[in-house]
Amino acid sequence: MAGRTKSLTIDQEERLLVRIAWACEIEGNTQAEVAKRFGITRLRVNKALGQARRRGIVRISINSDYAPCAELERDLTARFGLNRAEIVPKPMNTADTQMMVGMALGNYLSGILTDPDLKLFGMAWGNTLNLATRFMAPVNRPDLEIVSVMGGLTKASDLNSYEITRRLADICNADLSYFTVPIYASSAQSRDILIAQDVFSEIITKIRSADAIAMAAGDISDASLLMRDGLPTEYSPDELIAKGAVGDILGYMLDAEGELVDHPINNRVIGISLDDLEAVPDVILAAGGSYKVAIMRAILARGVIDTLVTDEATAIALLS
Repeated sequence: MAGRTKSLTIDQEERLLVRIAWACEIEGNTQAEVAKRFGITRLRVNKALGQARRRGIVRISINSDYAPCAELERDLTARFGLNRAEIVPKPMNTADTQMMVGMALGNYLSGILTDPDLKLFGMAWGNTLNLATRFMAPVNRPDLEIVSVMGGLTKASDLNSYEITRRLADICNADLSYFTVPIYASSAQSRDILIAQDVFSEIITKIRSADAIAMAAGDISDASLLMRDGLPTEYSPDELIAKGAVGDILGYMLDAEGELVDHPINNRVIGISLDDLEAVPDVILAAGGSYKVAIMRAILARGVIDTLVTDEATAIALLS
């Protein structure tokens, strides 16, 4: 039922705003058509629509599970200085979170890897990145090169850097370069010797020049592939936690503020440094789940992430 006016006067200005808003928003007319109908300019129509929204005459309601995600994308971008955020709705079963985030990453990569200006793409490893390749559309990019940005595991696994980068290169019909080293050297001295060799220094230089890099975040628990299969046997997760570590990025252990923890393991990582990420145009972080919030917040605090791919619940936790 229509409301009754509380006044015996007619507000001609509000009446015009309502008529314009109705013609545009309900009837679906263009601003040019509405301007002609009411004998006013398009600029007047545009200003009237803005005024109608400010006065609450027109209110927009988006009825979709993706509506909260759009708001979170805006808030995350502003809070952490991101160029882009890709947020997916939280699944009914939290066990499906990684699958949803992997799917979102796959969709994002399917888009950016079609860009002919993107010539060199770096891929880390982990289950989220592995899942992403399962949801990607084939791309014909023989001019593109995929390079692994982390050393691999000695144990065979679909989540290993070699397998993931090979699969991505196959999907894109692209060239492939492996980083054929372990994640950690046996000592800091061994690391320095290895990266000084031409074959390894050249690949590290190549990684630093990537147009975009996709990577995941690892927590310190039995759920982490790195903790299970990649951590040097002389170290334990408990001693890393005792040093303040909340997780790893590219094998580097970080504290809650995003600083490298004071532990020898960080001097044994074979690869680029976290500071090198600042020069990469699009550094993509894909991760989700409550157990990864601390390490995700840590790397976001460093200001090197350009694109964040995560789920709704994790996004809310990051902003809280």
